[in-house]
Amino acid sequence: MDLTRRDFLKLSGVTALIATGLFNLKPLTARAQDLQLRIRYAKQTTTICPYCAVGCGQIVSVSNGKVINIEGDPDHPINQGSLCSKGSALYQVANNERRLDKVKYRAPGGSDWEEKSWNWAIERISSRIKETRDAELSDGRKTNRIDNIAAIGGAALDNEECYLYSKFARALGVVYLEHQARI
Repeated sequence: MDLTRRDFLKLSGVTALIATGLFNLKPLTARAQDLQLRIRYAKQTTTICPYCAVGCGQIVSVSNGKVINIEGDPDHPINQGSLCSKGSALYQVANNERRLDKVKYRAPGGSDWEEKSWNWAIERISSRIKETRDAELSDGRKTNRIDNIAAIGGAALDNEECYLYSKFARALGVVYLEHQARI
C-alpha cells in the first residue's frame, strides 16, 4: 500500500479520535485530586532556592513542622513556576535526619564535639575577629588592612548578597576576598 503524507495525517487523526473515545480519563483526574489533598491543609510559604545565584522562586508546603512539597512559584519573574532537579529535590535537604541544625564545636586539641548555642557561636566569632584586628593594629598605626582574615563567597549568594558580603569584608579590612566561582 502506498501511503502519502496526507493519508498518514488523516489516519493519525482518526486513530487519535478513536483512542480518546476508548480510554477513560477519569482515573487520571482522581489521581490529580489525591495530590491536591496531600497539601490541602499545609501552610504554604514562598522562598528562594539556595542552590545557585539564579534565585528561583519556590512555594514550600509545610505540615506539622515538616516540608511535604516544594514546587516552582508561577508568579516569580525568574523561573515562572519551573525548577531544576536540584531545586525540586530541596525537601530532601530540609527533611534529612543527618542535617545539622545546632552549632557543633570541637575545642583545639579536643576529640569530642560539643553542642553550643547560636549566641555563643556568634559571640565567639565576633571576639576572634576583634582579637585578630587588634593584634594587627597593635603597633599603633591606623590601617584598614587585615592580612590574617580571609573571606570566601559561595554560589548560593545572589548578586545583592555578594555585594553586601564584599562590603562587610572590605569594612573589616579583609584583603583576601575570593568567590567560589573563581576558584
